[in-house]
Amino acid sequence: MKQILSRLLEPIALLASNWIGSLGVLLTTSGGVLWLFMLPTLLRGEADNPYLGILTFMILPGIFFGGLALIPIGWWLARRGGRVPQPRSLRSFAIFLGVTTAANLLIGSLFTYRAIHHMESVQFCGQTCHTVMEPEFVAHSNSPHSRVSCTECHIGEGASWFVKSKLSGVRQVFAVVLNTYSKPIPTPVHNLRPARETCEQCHWPQKYGADRLRRIATYAEDETNTRGDTVLLMHIGGGGSGPGIHGAHLGEGVAIHYRTGDEKRLTIPWVELEKNGKKEVFVASTAKAEEAEKLEMRTMDCVDCHTRPSHTFDLPERAINWQMDRGGISPALPFVKKQAVELLKASYPNSAEATRQITDKLKAFYKDKYPELAKAKVADIDKAADTLASIWKRNVFPAMNVTWGAYPNQIGHTDFPGCFRCHDADHTSKAGNTIQQDCNTCHKLLAMEEANPKVLADLGLTGGQ
Repeated sequence: MKQILSRLLEPIALLASNWIGSLGVLLTTSGGVLWLFMLPTLLRGEADNPYLGILTFMILPGIFFGGLALIPIGWWLARRGGRVPQPRSLRSFAIFLGVTTAANLLIGSLFTYRAIHHMESVQFCGQTCHTVMEPEFVAHSNSPHSRVSCTECHIGEGASWFVKSKLSGVRQVFAVVLNTYSKPIPTPVHNLRPARETCEQCHWPQKYGADRLRRIATYAEDETNTRGDTVLLMHIGGGGSGPGIHGAHLGEGVAIHYRTGDEKRLTIPWVELEKNGKKEVFVASTAKAEEAEKLEMRTMDCVDCHTRPSHTFDLPERAINWQMDRGGISPALPFVKKQAVELLKASYPNSAEATRQITDKLKAFYKDKYPELAKAKVADIDKAADTLASIWKRNVFPAMNVTWGAYPNQIGHTDFPGCFRCHDADHTSKAGNTIQQDCNTCHKLLAMEEANPKVLADLGLTGGQ
């Protein structure tokens, strides 16, 4: 028995001929044993906790592959020093190497595959550096693209962009470790992959769509929270409305180039329209053409209007209107719109304190001003408080200096400049043509903050539906 055990351990002893080889054997063996314990998590491909994911999919493979790298280094150094004993049985040694090599290939392949898979997961992108990425992660989790992984938009397909992303990731790791990152994270992302290579894998702006009805509910800050409905018929493209929004900007034979005057692209003083080979340049009256032509030029694509497609942050009024329309906040509570806006715009140090103060102050308001209603509408007041706290936690992140309006959303033109960055009736070409600000170009206004608009009744959409 002793002789058999000695033969089995002899190859390990030969590989561990010096301290470097011994360390390699120890690390590899430890990695292999831990691999067995973590096999269920590895096969599942995800971890319940982001830090467990780092341990399982990154640190553990590092230990295993580090050990494998040290073994041949130790063997080579031992041979140079003439301290490598010869195996008593070359056949046994060769069998041992063959078996362990096969095992290492199996374990190493699983480690490599799962490590890459984990680094492309939403959990890794959004929760590993939880303070830095919390705003974007929370916004993504509540967006229409919440089931689309970060890498599908930020990296896309192809080896070159994969390598670029990993190099950028190394820089970001150092920024986090050294605490040199910006607060908030600046946008737009200037090295973002073109939308034609990411967004348009699913969305196709050149494929015209019919006009689309949009209803926007707003509530006044009076006692009854007076409701008004704005109804728009959006000319997305196609139908009986010509090229529509997408056709005018991204249709066949159309290319729009612009020069921006600031990092956030809030001002666009210079626009070039290329249509069927002909070019026309429009310059804002406040800009000098020769100076505007020195600014950064960009070819317009989806994200120039849809600036926050997966990471939308609301303004207080818009978020409150949305929740009141959908039952998260009862419009039957007197002055709830006014109180909600004031509570959300107040300053709080963290989410726990925001939840506490919003809840206490809203309850105190109704207890003081409407004591009978406060007793009768306890459930509605509690629900409104929870909804307001949820709105705050989805949009404000003090640790990252993210507050209301920190990230402009340029779709439309009500909250931020949006369309009016170009469509301001001020950009004029040498031929005297102007980029018009005609409301009916992009949509037809059917009702403007009306109470019970007739058009909704005609369409069977009464009752706030």
